[in-house]
Amino acid sequence: MALTDLNNLADLLWQRVQATPDAPAYRQYNGREWVDRSWGEIGRDVACWQTALVREGLKPGDRVALCLHNRTEWVLFDQAALALGLVTVPLYFDDRPENMAWCLNDSGARLLLLEDGKQWAALSAHVKTVERAVCLNAIDVADKKLIGLNEWLAPMGVTALTRAYAKADDLATIVYTSGTTGRPKGVMLSHGNILSNMLASMQAIPAYESDRFLSFLPLSHMFERTCGYYAAMWAGAQTIYARSISGLADDMREQRPTILISVPRIFERIWLRLQETMPPGSFKRRLFEAAVATGWRRFRGEASTGDNWRWPLLKLLVANKLERRLGGCMRLIIVGGAAFAPHLARIFVGLGLPIVQGYGLTETAPVLAANRAGDNDPSSIGRALEGIELRCTEQGELLARGPNIMLGYWNNPTATAAMIDAEGWLHTGDLAKIEGGRVYITGRVKDVIVLSNGEKIPPADAEQAILRDNAFEQVMLIGEGRPKLGLLAVSKIEDPAELCKRANAQLSNFPGYARICHIARFADAWCVENGLVTPTLKLKRREIEKRFAREIEAMYLESDVCTRREHKD
Repeated sequence: MALTDLNNLADLLWQRVQATPDAPAYRQYNGREWVDRSWGEIGRDVACWQTALVREGLKPGDRVALCLHNRTEWVLFDQAALALGLVTVPLYFDDRPENMAWCLNDSGARLLLLEDGKQWAALSAHVKTVERAVCLNAIDVADKKLIGLNEWLAPMGVTALTRAYAKADDLATIVYTSGTTGRPKGVMLSHGNILSNMLASMQAIPAYESDRFLSFLPLSHMFERTCGYYAAMWAGAQTIYARSISGLADDMREQRPTILISVPRIFERIWLRLQETMPPGSFKRRLFEAAVATGWRRFRGEASTGDNWRWPLLKLLVANKLERRLGGCMRLIIVGGAAFAPHLARIFVGLGLPIVQGYGLTETAPVLAANRAGDNDPSSIGRALEGIELRCTEQGELLARGPNIMLGYWNNPTATAAMIDAEGWLHTGDLAKIEGGRVYITGRVKDVIVLSNGEKIPPADAEQAILRDNAFEQVMLIGEGRPKLGLLAVSKIEDPAELCKRANAQLSNFPGYARICHIARFADAWCVENGLVTPTLKLKRREIEKRFAREIEAMYLESDVCTRREHKD
């Protein structure tokens, strides 16, 4: 039973507890076993968290921050804070301490919920505004500001869930952009921004009480928060918190989710692993490619009689195996956060996975457009959600206007004015075309490499093309202001000349000047832990260029025969 007449985000839980108190709400692994919690139990816990926050002397409008892995305590804190009119500031768990400290100081957060004391030890010397740090796990740091969760939640005799009376235009959260370039900006989103977007998303792609979400993208990212957390609560579905990204495959097989909110990087990894089991030219590889080609023609409505006869066998031998790897119950996979490469779409949609691509920004709470289950063109980002206007400027930039557009950037009116014009149109920074109501992203306004001769190359398109070759795990194109293009590549292949040859083979359909002439090969993957990708697995281009500045300069000193030696992080 979906909820109606919602006034604010805390209303989601209050109404859900009234509607289905005994239904399963969350499942979480406690280190020994999976534990289920009902909506009624969650409501009683949130009441205790509300009381603890009140005891801190916090007032409506005060900012409170949290830095946790995805888990039920994230929801308890968020719901308790929202019900009291507080403004939540989520931080990425694996972010650098100096970056987290900057966000805390910039937002003026008075209270911080952490997972362990080590985080506070790294932050405390740099954080000026936090008056209380609450630690979820055992404390191993001596600091008068730090308190354990059990002590902080000492019984206080209050068990009734307080209903919030926040207005739709009240500030609900400040979400800092993941910072692929420069300092992150604090995106101010109201209760109405997020609620309107969640409801429009569910109108386009519904969820139901019978669904089971598997949550692994950071809850500090609006894609997971709106389309996973708030949407699941609205629908009354159960959310299962994955143990880790590295264990995601096991969790999918064991927990058998019906809905997955994902980023393309997950499917890049699956495709890499699949290729390792299917050598080129092998019978297994030919069978796989036949299944993809047949399934793709069926999806596009171009199947021949022979395709329809062959498909049941190909499905049994190939597609069903992939489906079982995902648990065997997957009803819907929503992909967003970055462009879904066409070759990946063809592979996984062709094999029957129920993938729909959406598009949005943190600044739009976040979804602007999405494909629908029965109206799916994987080469597009779909159609605008209900209530959202999309149009393109003469230069091709995609603009958006609607109830989900942010209030602005916290403490940054200049950046706000640059993002939202006088007529309320938000400038996405993406180039697009709109045909028959469908939106197709064609590039970035600023994300273009300009060579010293004036030739321009959109790096994202070239990188997607290169990644079609499973020799490459991660790549980043460089060459701004230089005479020729270079490539940084994470790969198991040690011969840079071979890598250069294979990269250029994937660029055969690009203009002639889009040719890799210099390459640096790296053995170690770029990841969140080493600070080279964001928590949503986007490349931190400036950080990568900064980290490998010496290697970049060295490879450009050599000739363009791609004879670069191996580098390690």
